[in-house]
Amino acid sequence: MALLERVATLIRANLNELVDRAENPEKMIKQVILDMQNQFMQVKTQVAIALADLHLLEKKQQENNAREEEWMRKAQLAVSKGDDRLARAGLDRAMSYKQLASNFVEQIEDQKSQVEVLKDALNALARKISEAEGKAEVLLAQHRRTRAVGRAADASQRAASQDKVGAFQRMSNKVMREEAVTQAAVELSGEDIERRFEKLEREQEIERMLQELKQRKTLSA
Repeated sequence: MALLERVATLIRANLNELVDRAENPEKMIKQVILDMQNQFMQVKTQVAIALADLHLLEKKQQENNAREEEWMRKAQLAVSKGDDRLARAGLDRAMSYKQLASNFVEQIEDQKSQVEVLKDALNALARKISEAEGKAEVLLAQHRRTRAVGRAADASQRAASQDKVGAFQRMSNKVMREEAVTQAAVELSGEDIERRFEKLEREQEIERMLQELKQRKTLSA
């Protein structure tokens, strides 16, 4: 989240106040724009990486779905040949790939959320850069006219900045909470009694699926 925090700092920067405080306003505003452009490239890179990771997760989910279907066909073939033992083994493999595919669902949703956060940050920073570039000369001229009189406070921009900081903080809290929930789930999954029940339920589901395949065979006969 450090990158997003740096972006948030740049987004909430009040250009008017920076120009008023600077000993060399022209040099300062050029540096601010340069910093924004550098951060923009970093966020853009992170968006590309996050999208690539999302596509990879989706591909893995599709691969596991395809393998589940493949093993279901093999189980059906075993039933048609009267080999219940082989059919059970095929159904067991199909269930394994089905579980793997379902595990990717939450990961894909989390990755989509991360992509959207990064895209929002990228768009906000792009708008801020455009604003800074458009206002640079105006601000410098205004600074020369008003420095002797005093500086004007930009309350609305400060409030908007606080809202943006709050949004990033909420996202940070959400990520931390999700990590805590995931860790707790990992710890709980290690309980022996749960594994035993899961094994019983898995065997029961395999038997149900086997009977279903047999019924289909009977009906098609």
